[in-house]
Amino acid sequence: MMDAVLKFANQSQGRDRVFRATQYACALSIYLLRNKPDRKDLVARLKSLENNMSAGRKLLRLGNAANSIVAAKQTMQLSDRLLGLCLTVANINRALYFICDNAVWAKNVGLIRSINKERWSINASRYYLFSLVMNLTRDLYVILQLMQKKGRDNRFKSRMNQHLSDCPEVAEAVIPELDALIFLLLETLRSEPTVALDTVKNICDLFIPLDRLGIYKSSAGVVGFCGLISSLIGILTLARPTLRIKP
Repeated sequence: MMDAVLKFANQSQGRDRVFRATQYACALSIYLLRNKPDRKDLVARLKSLENNMSAGRKLLRLGNAANSIVAAKQTMQLSDRLLGLCLTVANINRALYFICDNAVWAKNVGLIRSINKERWSINASRYYLFSLVMNLTRDLYVILQLMQKKGRDNRFKSRMNQHLSDCPEVAEAVIPELDALIFLLLETLRSEPTVALDTVKNICDLFIPLDRLGIYKSSAGVVGFCGLISSLIGILTLARPTLRIKP
């Protein structure tokens, strides 16, 4: 157990996920404590920790743009053209996100003085959003393929018919075809936890750039909660590679 923990901690991705989870846990805690005057000192310490975690993550992400470019080259070789397109575009946008993020870090530490920090930060959020949209498109594509495969399975068909006959009250309140579709979707996600986890993670992450860009404003509590959930999923999939979606 200890060896697994040490191996995880020694990975730069592992450290980034832990820092990220801590950052968003602090953001969520600050939001929950915002109306408690007697907790001002705790809130101040949490804000300081949140800022330190954010700065530390920017340092850990140096060089990640190169990793994303390599990943994009690999996904271009996938035999499934649509899957390859989604992942390649996602990786390219992720590389651009890291480049902008690194520029913001360099501005913060004084290595670069001539850039507009706010503009580069906004561009980073845009590329991050595009990357997430493409990853979600990949998730949807994979889910639809899995649903088609499961829908053709005779054993699953008998289970679905049994489900519809066992729930007549649902059939009366809901369109049978819709009930069957929802049952198929839930069963598909239940049997494929890698896809389910990746989809939930990407949906949670989506709230962060949407809020940052002003496309869909959320409260700091929602952003903190979604960031924390996606970070915990990231830690789980990194600690247990069998739960990580492939490719």
